[in-house]
Amino acid sequence: MTEYTCIDSFCGAEGLGLGLQQAGFRILSSFDIDPLCIETIRKNKKYFDHPAITADIADMLNGVLLRNCHLKRGELFLLAGGPPCQGFSVQRRGEDADARNELVLKYGRLVDEIFPKYFVMENVTGLAGKRGKTILQQLIEEVESIGYHVHYKLLDAQDFGVPQRRKRYIIIGQRADIGDNYRYPQPVSARCTVRDAIGYLPEPPQDGSDHPDFSLHRRDRLSALNLERIRAIKEGQGRDDLPDALLAACHRVDSSLIGFRSVYGRMSWDDVAPTITAGFDSFTRGKFGHPTQDRSISLREGALLQTFPADFQFVGNKVEIARQIGNAVPPLMAKFIGRSIIDSYREAIGEHVI
Repeated sequence: MTEYTCIDSFCGAEGLGLGLQQAGFRILSSFDIDPLCIETIRKNKKYFDHPAITADIADMLNGVLLRNCHLKRGELFLLAGGPPCQGFSVQRRGEDADARNELVLKYGRLVDEIFPKYFVMENVTGLAGKRGKTILQQLIEEVESIGYHVHYKLLDAQDFGVPQRRKRYIIIGQRADIGDNYRYPQPVSARCTVRDAIGYLPEPPQDGSDHPDFSLHRRDRLSALNLERIRAIKEGQGRDDLPDALLAACHRVDSSLIGFRSVYGRMSWDDVAPTITAGFDSFTRGKFGHPTQDRSISLREGALLQTFPADFQFVGNKVEIARQIGNAVPPLMAKFIGRSIIDSYREAIGEHVI
């Protein structure tokens, strides 16, 4: 019986790894350059028992990762990872050149060294845009030259039961000696909403402390002006619905010209959430206000909208935890991707797939 082994590179808070585990993978090892992410993984012993180390991908090349995992080239089933994507983000300003973009090509080198049956890479929509398409094409050409069939497709997390709009490119490599039959998961018919995900939570304490029954479920302190702003808008509304007197000076130009339509916004109970970003802990940065309560959503609510378990723990201060949550692959989406990889393999070797 095939063992679906996996190494998770650029693992972050292990959202991708958690979903892959749920799909049937066994994680042998994971690494990330951020020590707080590694502490988060180690703190969640209920979910993870694999070694997780703080390391840059450069530290894992030249056979180091293979030796650490006691593997030979070609033995691993799946190499997973999401190289940091800020360099490709359409929201980033500045020069197109960004040192972080080179991490995608180092990931390609790691694929070559490990030579897994499959690899998966997640990245932002900008990867196939002006900033990222050259790097993406180079990666594809390099891994095809060593014996992979490569598929890439823009998936939206809300199509897979995640209560959030979140479009990301999912790049799948299938080793040519296995076949070229990979198919992406089919969207599910049922949609999960903000109400489904966080509607059961009680209101957090007024004093800013954690709710006694839900860790990280606490309210952020709002300035008097921001409290006025959030009280002036209703469920689903944003900065376009604020009275002129409450608009920031930089927002007095119509949003159709400068964008940022969703800042100072509230979520809608019966819709999906906007993309949970690293800045979701403040409604000044997006439609991150609670649908009806006069506050930004809590860290716990953000984690639930990302489909982390309600008891999943995170290490760090508020900003650091929000970054870990916002940068993660939603575990539920990762589970669908993992199942699609296993199904394609079983089909390729002639096993019956239900």
